[in-house]
This record gives sequence, structure tokens and C-alpha cells, in this order.
Amino acid sequence: MITIINYGMGNLGSIANMLKRIGHDSLITSKPEDIEKATKLILPGVGAFDNGMQSFNNLGFSSILNKKVLEEKVPILGICLGMQLMTEGSDEGKEAGLGWIKGRFEKFAFGEDMKMHKVPHMGWNKLKQVKQSKLLEGYEETPRFYFVHSYYFKPSNQADVLGTTSYGIEYASAFEHENILGVQFHPEKSHKFGMNLLKNFAEKY
Repeated sequence: MITIINYGMGNLGSIANMLKRIGHDSLITSKPEDIEKATKLILPGVGAFDNGMQSFNNLGFSSILNKKVLEEKVPILGICLGMQLMTEGSDEGKEAGLGWIKGRFEKFAFGEDMKMHKVPHMGWNKLKQVKQSKLLEGYEETPRFYFVHSYYFKPSNQADVLGTTSYGIEYASAFEHENILGVQFHPEKSHKFGMNLLKNFAEKY
């Protein structure tokens, strides 16, 4: 069963519903003992970086997840804010991230010549795959996903980058390092493209 981590900041029901549509049960939980037993994890999230990290720490999730992810190598998928929390931090706040993936988030900043690129980046956009991954198998066309975010990831290690998206700049919108996966977009809002991605995560990791 897939365990969806509830720290008060995510589209939990939408993710669980899409997993159910593709034939996979899931457990939404805020209990460390449930996370302790997990064999696959999803870390969702919507909102501000510091609020997310503070809520996360107040619930005592950091130590148990470090054990599950870094020691036991349990597969984990971070979605939107969940992806951001996996990194070292964000210019949006002052809190330190989990630090599993080296790099930080910076705010989109477009000059006068790029006024058509509004912030936040909101709507459908393409994902360009830059390395092989089970997460992105089975697409017969370039996948498109739904985005809502004002900050983008600048990785320290380009080898971690799984896919990029173009919005004024070409930025890393998905990463994968061993058992740790993160996507800036919302697969649970991305129809057939998101359904395929979640199916890959559920069945191939």
C-alpha cells in the first residue's frame, strides 16, 4: 500500500482518488507509526515553504523519514511543495529543507521584455525528459502536466535532474536520485499524463 503523508498542506484526497482509479489502495496518515511501516511514500504539498517545513517538523516527521528514505531506501515521490521540502531550502523562506537533494529553489524573475511570463507559473506545460527513468515510461507523446508555482529548482548536481520545463527559462521540474523522486507539477490534476506517472510509481518502484 502507498502511504500518503498528511502534514496539513496537500491535495491528499485527489491523489488517493487517482491512485484508486488505477487500482491502488493508499493510506493518508499523519501518524509516525504508519510511516514506519510504509513500503512506498508520497509527500504532497501546497503552500509556502516555511509553513510546510514547520508543520512537518512539529509532527516529528523528519527523523522517521530520514530513516525510511536514506537508510531503508523506501521509494518516495514528492509533489509540488513536497518536492521543494526534499531539497536544501528555498528563497521563499528561512527554514532548512530536508536536504535529500542538493540545491535550492529560487523565485522566477522576469524582466520587462518577458512580461508575458506571469508569476506564478500556472497552467499546463510540457516536461522534457533528460534521463531514463521508470517514472516516465509509457508516454507516446511528450507529457504535459499542470503547474502552479512561483519558485523553481536550481540543482547542485545535474545528474539528479530527470526532466525540465520551459517557462522563460529552462528549469528542472523533476528529479530522481536513487529512491527519491520529485515533481514540481501536480500529477493528480494532470489527467492521463498524471495517471500514467502515478501508475509507474505505484507499480515499478
